[in-house]
Amino acid sequence: MALFSRPGGFVSPAYYGARVLSLRTLNRTLLQRQFLLQRTDLPVPAVLERLVAVQGQEPNWPYVGLWARVAGFRTDDLAGLLEQRRVVRGTAIRATVHLVLADDFCWLRPTVQPVIARLTRHAYYAREIDGLDIGKVAEVGREILSDRTLTRRELGRLLAQRFPGRHSGRLAGTVELLEPLVHGLANAAWGSWRSVGPISVSRTEAWASRPMRDPDPEAMISRYLAGYGPATVMDIQAWSGLTRLGEVADRMRPALRVSRDESGRELLDLPHAPIADPDVPAPVRFMPAFDNALLGHKDRTRIIDEGDRKRVARDASAGVPVFLLDGFARGTWAVEGERLSVTPFRPLTPGETDAVAAEAERLCEFAGIGTVEFEEVT
Repeated sequence: MALFSRPGGFVSPAYYGARVLSLRTLNRTLLQRQFLLQRTDLPVPAVLERLVAVQGQEPNWPYVGLWARVAGFRTDDLAGLLEQRRVVRGTAIRATVHLVLADDFCWLRPTVQPVIARLTRHAYYAREIDGLDIGKVAEVGREILSDRTLTRRELGRLLAQRFPGRHSGRLAGTVELLEPLVHGLANAAWGSWRSVGPISVSRTEAWASRPMRDPDPEAMISRYLAGYGPATVMDIQAWSGLTRLGEVADRMRPALRVSRDESGRELLDLPHAPIADPDVPAPVRFMPAFDNALLGHKDRTRIIDEGDRKRVARDASAGVPVFLLDGFARGTWAVEGERLSVTPFRPLTPGETDAVAAEAERLCEFAGIGTVEFEEVT
């Protein structure tokens, strides 16, 4: 058992009277809550509710993430929810693009709005909006959009007429950072592994026919713990992008269950959330780029070795799809034309190779890809 320090020396985590959860227990618990130990028969909206927000920077990745989790998933299952406007695509946690249930987006976006609004101070925007009343820019953006859907370019052109001499693209981007806008259906359609075409935007209230709600950090923490717990406050902050959540967690503490990891860090959890058996088998799973199962914690060692994480992080800020073997990331994969290439981090045994190849073939069938090829170990 790992030790950690306190004034006067080193003690076991058990000193603090909290259950100690091993790394493997945390791994299996995360996989269980993420529907990665066994594909679920739950409907897609229920799965999205558990995941809170599904990374959607590229069109195909949310579909792959749901295929990895939902038994019998078809691309039409998600496309239909987007067409019904029950699911929306927009900027959410960590100020990045996610797919979220429309009902959830209406409280989640206001909750993480401080993270998103901070980007207006980035040099990319600041030089072009310096001296402007950005509240006025947002107001004009709302007026221009009203109940319409416009491309970012169209929105920027109309904003530039009201704010002459300013970069139209930065004006449109500023509105999107300050206002809860959602993207059009074409931007979330299955079919491309890279973003294509212009982004269209609409006001959430008009697109989804739902009012925006007040920020609710306690609901956000509870929902996060349901899908990603047990977790530290730093984990919650890393997932959401927000800071100073310790005070919120302290208010919630009487209603939470507290445990510790092997390093002695305090883990918060919902009181009746299940803790998985560390010895339960974990099947091979192919994960999309940016999946929150990989990015949802400050300490990601519960699913990827630190050395492997650093290697992957060097490429596109961890935006590299990986496959899980025995519950942990063991290599990367990529779609190259009609070929699915698989690159392990380290040599696989013959049995492991067969298991990875079998799941890769299932992914090819789902995605309409022709062949699987294993690359040399990196």
